Amino acid sequence: MVLAVTPGELALDHTDQQNKLQMTAGLNMIAQALSIYDQDLKLAVCNTRFKTMFELPDALVTPGATFEDSIRHLAESGEYGHIDDIDDFVQIRVEQAGAFEPHYMERTRSNGRTISVEGSPLPQGGWVTVYTDITRAKRSEQLLRTRSEELSDQLLSHAEELSATNRELAATITALEETKRQLTEIEYRTRLTTEMIPAHVAHVDKDGYYTYSNRRLESVMPNRPLNILGHSIASVMGPEAFTQIEPHLDEAYKGHSSVFEFTDEVSSRRIRGAFTPDQAGGVYILSMDVTEETQVRVALQQTRRREMAAQMTSGIAHDFSNLLTIILGMQSKLDRMDLGQEAAGLITATQSTAQRGGRLLNRLADMTGHRTLRPRATDLHVLLQDLKLLATPSLPRSVGLSVLDNTPDTALMLDPGMLQDALLNLILNARDACGTTGQITVSAHNIADLWIEISVTDTGPGFSPEALDKALNPFFTTKGGEGSGLGLPMVYDMTKLAGGDLRMNNTPNGTSVTLRLPYRIPPTTTGGLALLVEDSEPLRATFRDMLVDLGHSVIEATSVDEAAALAADIKDITLILSDIHLQGSATGLDLLDRMEGSGLPCVLMTSLPPDDPLHRTALSRVPVLHKPFSVEQLSALIQSEAAA
Repeated sequence: MVLAVTPGELALDHTDQQNKLQMTAGLNMIAQALSIYDQDLKLAVCNTRFKTMFELPDALVTPGATFEDSIRHLAESGEYGHIDDIDDFVQIRVEQAGAFEPHYMERTRSNGRTISVEGSPLPQGGWVTVYTDITRAKRSEQLLRTRSEELSDQLLSHAEELSATNRELAATITALEETKRQLTEIEYRTRLTTEMIPAHVAHVDKDGYYTYSNRRLESVMPNRPLNILGHSIASVMGPEAFTQIEPHLDEAYKGHSSVFEFTDEVSSRRIRGAFTPDQAGGVYILSMDVTEETQVRVALQQTRRREMAAQMTSGIAHDFSNLLTIILGMQSKLDRMDLGQEAAGLITATQSTAQRGGRLLNRLADMTGHRTLRPRATDLHVLLQDLKLLATPSLPRSVGLSVLDNTPDTALMLDPGMLQDALLNLILNARDACGTTGQITVSAHNIADLWIEISVTDTGPGFSPEALDKALNPFFTTKGGEGSGLGLPMVYDMTKLAGGDLRMNNTPNGTSVTLRLPYRIPPTTTGGLALLVEDSEPLRATFRDMLVDLGHSVIEATSVDEAAALAADIKDITLILSDIHLQGSATGLDLLDRMEGSGLPCVLMTSLPPDDPLHRTALSRVPVLHKPFSVEQLSALIQSEAAA
């Protein structure tokens, strides 16, 4: 018998080596041929009789030899007689082996000898097969049949009955074999389907041990074992992930299905799990990576929250602003009256408070206003270098600022303006926490090409329990009258708009605020720079995405004057896509007039009906897209315009 020696086996002590040698000697003494193949259809163990019975070369009796290669060798050597299509024969045998079932059969080999084949699956996957030469037993049976004339009539009668029973049994076996063949085919297709699903599909028994798993766990949750059959779900997932999974698993064992999400700290991915109980007490498991979906969902939820906040606060802010204006006007009149020194102090304090209320309204408008995230290809190295230059002058001499930049040397899709504002806000908060002396550190790195993580830490006194609980609430501040309580909420707003998350915690030496933003590489731009002219912000965002998908870089304008100014200043523009109706009195047709002679291809778009005078005039001059249109329609029109 040939056994492979792995690095782990080299560590076996003397007793283990002796046991293994004894096992090998024992298998070689067995009169039958024996082979064991693992779940990957590779040879694990065989004895010497297996090699000699089938006259196999050394390569096919070495651990790791594939079942497919062995079957092909036997077929080509004539073991199974004449075969019209060896490839088809081998493929069928491999598929049957992939869905292995226990069986017993007898067959006559090409050399005339008869063998019995008995196979049984193993709990960990794979199977063991025993081959017995029964040629002599068959010859004895034949001899008995030739002497049947000498047997008594009664024995012949019983033999005939037994023969009839055997024929009935053979018919039943044939039917069962056909059923088994169909089940084998169904199981093979089921296994193939589960391997094609972009999710981890598995089953655990009532004790929490895996009995089935497709090969998708590594792609959904990296850094997990490859072979998990026979292992517990707790050991495979790890303590942090299993703590989040366990309550849902317990519910599934009680007969309740559940769908839930959790963050896998090992891979930093967001995972959606589904547990479905089975009738035998186990649980079926479906796990999917929904990180990108979660990023988009978080951004959409934050956008909706901002819209709701804007609706709720706009009217209140308007009325409150009017009240503050009246208060300030009255205080100005009182200030001009000779009411004495004490009254003058009260008037000044009232004016200062009213003005502070006005500043709060302005900041509230900034936070709930219509400023949208505008991601573009951003060099984080440059952004972090500029951040240090901008922040250093505002720090006391005894407060140091360090920037640890471990980000990749590639551009990322970020809104540099909003990100820089957020980081400056955090640095100024850290400055206030440090006081006259201390150290502020900005560190940035990527996590598994899923996230960019930027942390701002300081050596201040740390967050109080109340601050950790309420710091993201608007108007909460620990700075008294000097703080607005809107700084951190604005940073949180930016992070959520980008589809990321914000974390605050105390460190052994101070505090830390961490922004986690999606790691997105900008698309390769091959279509040049496009000038998009559209006064509706939602539509502008849609058309911008279309142009980016087609390989264009995009700059935007809302009016003819703004578009003409950009076209005059920027010489790299290769395309203009403009609506007919724009901000102001000028239309897209006026833009065509002002661009005449520039040589820039122009495409207009409109929702006006075809019989509208502006629409008809536009059609007579340039290509016109009627809203709504698809990215394919836009691409086709741009290509035809470029070809012209």
